[in-house]
Amino acid sequence: MAWIDNLQGFFDKPGIPWKSIVLAFTIGQFSFETYLTFRQYRALSKKGLPKVLEGEIDEETVAKAEDYSRAKAKFAIFSDVFSLVQNLCIMKFDVLPRMWHWGLLLAKRMPTKLAPTSIIGQSLYFVCVLSNISTLLGLPLSYYQHFVLEEKFGFNKLTIKLWFSDLVKSTTLSAVIGMPLMYAFLKIFEYFPSNFLWYICSFVLVVQILALTLVPVFIMPLFNKFTPLEDGELKTSIEALATRVNFPLDKIFVIDGSKRSSHSNAYFTGLPFTSKRIVLYDTLVKDASIDEITAVLAHEIGHWQKNHLLRMLALSEVHIFFLFTLFTAAYQNKSLYASFGFHSGHLLSQDPRLVFTQELPILVGFMLFNDLLQPLDCVLNFSMMLVSRLHEYQADAYAKGLGYSKDLCRALINLQVKNLSTMNVDPLYSSYHYSHPTLPERLDAMDYLSVKKGN
Repeated sequence: MAWIDNLQGFFDKPGIPWKSIVLAFTIGQFSFETYLTFRQYRALSKKGLPKVLEGEIDEETVAKAEDYSRAKAKFAIFSDVFSLVQNLCIMKFDVLPRMWHWGLLLAKRMPTKLAPTSIIGQSLYFVCVLSNISTLLGLPLSYYQHFVLEEKFGFNKLTIKLWFSDLVKSTTLSAVIGMPLMYAFLKIFEYFPSNFLWYICSFVLVVQILALTLVPVFIMPLFNKFTPLEDGELKTSIEALATRVNFPLDKIFVIDGSKRSSHSNAYFTGLPFTSKRIVLYDTLVKDASIDEITAVLAHEIGHWQKNHLLRMLALSEVHIFFLFTLFTAAYQNKSLYASFGFHSGHLLSQDPRLVFTQELPILVGFMLFNDLLQPLDCVLNFSMMLVSRLHEYQADAYAKGLGYSKDLCRALINLQVKNLSTMNVDPLYSSYHYSHPTLPERLDAMDYLSVKKGN
């Protein structure tokens, strides 16, 4: 492709200040997202509710929801500042190349059986250390979010023991599953250094399909208890709906979400052409009526009926293809590596046990390349959120077509109240951050005012 050759020629130009460009992108993205948060913070000071919600939510709940939203906005800004300072320090003090070099020095002192014998092995050690450091640095924020912010508004149900247990499980799973996948990812580049594009895209697609298939069955039960829904009116109502629309229902589970949070949710799992498992949070079963829960599931079935999962998978593959097409123009660019302190002396080992055949590690190049994509990521984020919100409107319309308009509207309002979700939302903020339309937008789309008058 000629445009790729042209792009590669641009990347290969000497003297491009790559680090300065990434610094500008990083600060620019932080400034843009902070601006959006401030816009949302201002929107929270609006008096009154959107017309469609007038008379539906009492003033005390509105005030508490606004306080909760303000607290989350302040926490988001603090988290973003914390992340920005980390990133700037990492770039300013060349932390990544220093860690790579220290890894090489450490490898020399390792027993032969433990020392990495290839650049892939060194890359796995490198990403493992980075991941664990990132986890440790994020612990204070995680603790504050759960045990201060969520606790203050009555949502947190976590104990310190469960929080720590989740941390150990997730870290272990990341190593057990993530490292082999990372190894396979890097191995593809080793075998196909100049024509990796289709192999990488195929690999990512297979991993996504396996995740959709295996994670609900084998991974999620490690964190939550899945109990089959007992026989009764709710189960009968759900099964009747599934039969009515030919939904391939396999099992219905209730998940003990209340042991971590009092937030509510419902979803189904399974690939488009396989049987499905419906999962209900115990908080939803406790707080919502049978008709409301059935209406929520009619919405979820709407996603299946409209093939939204397949569409999102296809969009994801297009994104991956585009991403790695761009990567072909940048991953062997020596000036990009050198701008961030990755000189040949840092990248290659002098230990004869470490047979490093590549001067430019793919993993390092991909990390640096991702930093260059920040402006594009902002545009893609807007696009993906737009598609996601469109899918939500379509699923709502499907449930409405089945006659669940009123019950779905009532369920959405009750979920809004129970979760203390934001009542007044800045449109630009929601366009960037929200995968779902706001509650007033969804109610207006279902013509809730007319439905309510018709009663």
